[in-house]
Amino acid sequence: MFDTLSDKLDAALKNVKGEGRINDLNIAETMREVRRALLDADVNYQVAKDFTNKVKAHVTDEKVLQAVNPGQQFVKHVYDELVYLLGDVHVDLNQAKRPPTVILVAGLQGAGKTTFVGKLAHFLKAKGRSPMVAAADVYRPAAVDQLETLAGQVGVPVFAIRGADGVPVKDAVAVAEQAVAEARRMGRDTIIIDTAGRLHVDEAMMDEVVAIKKATEPDEILFVVDAMTGQDAVNTAKAFNDRLDIDGVVLTKLDGDTRGGAALSIRSVVEKPIKFAGTGEKLDALTEFYPDRMAQRILGMGDVVSFVEKAQEQFDAEEAEKLQRKFRTQEFDLQDFYDQLQKIKNMGSLKDLLGMIPGVGKAIKQIDVDDEAFRHIEALIQSMTPVERAQPEIINGSRRRRIAKGAGMEVQDVNALLKQFREMKKLMKTMSKLQGKGRAVDPTQLLAGR
Repeated sequence: MFDTLSDKLDAALKNVKGEGRINDLNIAETMREVRRALLDADVNYQVAKDFTNKVKAHVTDEKVLQAVNPGQQFVKHVYDELVYLLGDVHVDLNQAKRPPTVILVAGLQGAGKTTFVGKLAHFLKAKGRSPMVAAADVYRPAAVDQLETLAGQVGVPVFAIRGADGVPVKDAVAVAEQAVAEARRMGRDTIIIDTAGRLHVDEAMMDEVVAIKKATEPDEILFVVDAMTGQDAVNTAKAFNDRLDIDGVVLTKLDGDTRGGAALSIRSVVEKPIKFAGTGEKLDALTEFYPDRMAQRILGMGDVVSFVEKAQEQFDAEEAEKLQRKFRTQEFDLQDFYDQLQKIKNMGSLKDLLGMIPGVGKAIKQIDVDDEAFRHIEALIQSMTPVERAQPEIINGSRRRRIAKGAGMEVQDVNALLKQFREMKKLMKTMSKLQGKGRAVDPTQLLAGR
C-alpha cells in the first residue's frame, strides 16, 4: 500500500531529516523531489502543486527556520498537509433518525462494488448492527448470485426479486424500493443497496441510479472506486458526485500495487470524504479510513492505533487477565497457544499488521511474509489429542510419530514445535519472576536470552 510513494517521499525528505539548519537551497530541492514523488504517484497536478506550495510557505516561516530541529519541523508540516489532503478528519456513516438506515452503493463495473457490499454488511454486523443487503444489480450475469453467496457467508438476509424462471427481474428501482420496505418489516436497522455498474459512465446507468436514489431516499450514498485506476478514478467519482451528490468514497484494492494518486487527489477534487478502504479479498479486509493514520503509514511512521484496535477486537480484558494468570502459574498449554494463533490470524494479513509498527514496515518490505506461516504448527497441534495439548510432556516417541503422520509432516517437525514451546514457557516464567520483583522487563533482552 503506497510503497512506491512512501519510498520516494522518504528519499526526498532525507535532505532535511535531522538537519540542524535548513536553507532556501535544500528547501527548494526537497520540495521539487516531493512534487515529483506525488506526480509519479498519479496525483492530480494542481493538487500536487498546491500541496508543495503550502508546505513551502510553512517551512520558510522564521519560527521553523530558527527552531531547535527545523528538519523535524519540515517533516511535521509535510505530515500535516498529507492529513489535510486525505480529508483531515475521519467521517462516520450517516444514520437515519428512524430505521432502517438506507445505504446506496454505486460505482463502475469491476471496482469491487458487490464485494464491498458484503464487506460492509460484515463490518456493520460486527459493530452490533443488523444489516440486510439488496440485489439491485440486475444486469451483470451472476451479480445476484454473488451477493447471495456473500450474504450467506456473512449471515445476513438478502433481498432479490426473481421471476418464475428464477432469473432476476430487471427492475432495479422496484428491487431497491421493496427492499427498504422489507427491511423495515423485518426490523433490520440497515439496508445496503447494491446497484448496477458499467464499464464506463453512461447516461442510462446514471438515470437508473438517480431513480433509485429518488425512490429510496438514502441516508448515505457511497461511491466505490478502484484505487488502481489513478486519475480515472477521480474523474469517475466527480461524474457520479455531480449527479448523485455522494456522501463518501470507498477505495478498493489498496493492497495492490497502487500508486496512491486516487487517495491523495479524490478528497480535493470531489470534496467528499473517503470513508472506507478495501485491503484484500476476504470479507474482513475492510477498514475505516482515517486520514491521520494513512498519512503516518505513507511517511513510514506506522499506525499503532489501528494495530491496537485490531488487537482489541480479538482480545478482551477478561481474557487477557486469564491468559496472564496462566503465564504466571505455568498453566499455558498448546491449546492456549493454538487459540492465540487463531486470534492473530483473525487480525488480518501478517505483513500488513507488521507494517503498522513504526520502523518495521520498511524493514520487511522486501521480505515475503507468508500468511500461512502458522499452518504447519496448526496442523501438528490439531493432530494431538486434548490430553496431549494440555500435557505436552507426555508426548513420547510413538506419540510423536503418530502426530507427525496425522499432520503429514516429519517427527523432527514435532520435535521443533515442542522445543519452541518449552523455550516460550521458560521466557514467560522469567518475565513473571521479574515482574513479581517489580523490575521492568526488556523484551529484547529476554528474546536474546539475557
